[in-house]
Amino acid sequence: MKLRFLILSLACVLCAQLSEACTSAIVAASATADGRPILWKHRDTSASNNFLYRVEQPGKIGFVGLFNGADELNLDEAWMGMNDAGFAIMNTVAYNLPANEPDWIDREGVVMSMALASCRTVDDFERLLKQLPRPMGVRTNFGVIDAEGNGAYFETDDYNYERFDLKDAANGILIRTNYAYSGIPNEGMGYIRHKNVEDLLDTQLGSRSITPASLTEGLSRSFYNSVTGFDGADSSESWTIDQDFIPRHSSTASIAIEGIKPGENISNMIMWANLGYPPCSHVVPVTLTSIPEEAGPNADSGAYSPAGLDASVRMLEVFPIYRGSGSRYVNLDAVRAISDEQYRISLEKYAAGAKLRVQ
Repeated sequence: MKLRFLILSLACVLCAQLSEACTSAIVAASATADGRPILWKHRDTSASNNFLYRVEQPGKIGFVGLFNGADELNLDEAWMGMNDAGFAIMNTVAYNLPANEPDWIDREGVVMSMALASCRTVDDFERLLKQLPRPMGVRTNFGVIDAEGNGAYFETDDYNYERFDLKDAANGILIRTNYAYSGIPNEGMGYIRHKNVEDLLDTQLGSRSITPASLTEGLSRSFYNSVTGFDGADSSESWTIDQDFIPRHSSTASIAIEGIKPGENISNMIMWANLGYPPCSHVVPVTLTSIPEEAGPNADSGAYSPAGLDASVRMLEVFPIYRGSGSRYVNLDAVRAISDEQYRISLEKYAAGAKLRVQ
């Protein structure tokens, strides 16, 4: 208990300058190496720990969702997930959409839980949005895929939404950070992170060879800045300022949900989940019926994932300065060593997880 308190307290110090600054993408089957669509989210949040849990309710679709860690189990708000119908969903906050009504905000997780328990297709999700009472309490980019290979972003505020279909993406990918294409131009956040994704995936998009690892390992471990050209992997510097990289000190997960091929069994959907600060953690394969112990809530530590707690310990080496604005400084020597080790574990997990699919 004392160790858990220390880890979580130090994590709160490191997250002193938090913002909801997620980075996400939807990749068409035509742009991936094995012909399966991918839904990816690199999550930034004030909730310092996440866990995965399977939810089953009478008369509803079962699903595996990502939930905020807490002292007690709370399954009211899913922040990403996949269900037994082959539908999957995630979101990023869009700061250039109209602000919420002040007494009805932050309902994105509630809406996603509703969607996972009731939607089978992208069109089902659109029908859900049309039916929800106004104001909806959301200000977000919802990203969804289904078992038919469809994908879309729904840029959604309290009263309206705009749909962007994956089939209309010329290069087979849609990217969203913290602004909406339909929102107020040049406002919001994440323009540099958006360009980071474009640059880092450019070669693989050209060869149609994107994999889940391209996202969880290639993007979520990258200290590349598209404005300055700085790349931590190639730099001899020992320190850098945590500014406009995809991984941030507020990052708590990187998850890629790999859909299915046409006619394939829905049980072959795999969620590749890296819980905790992604450079300090590794993926585990999650199916609709199996969640590794390290990714679920630990009874000994409350509803916190062991993977997230372990990553929090490693993260203290990456952000070792706690006073003043010290948490803005990244120890590159430490993060390179830790991330390389965790990357090797991720590759082992990817190889083992691929064998879980029904042939």
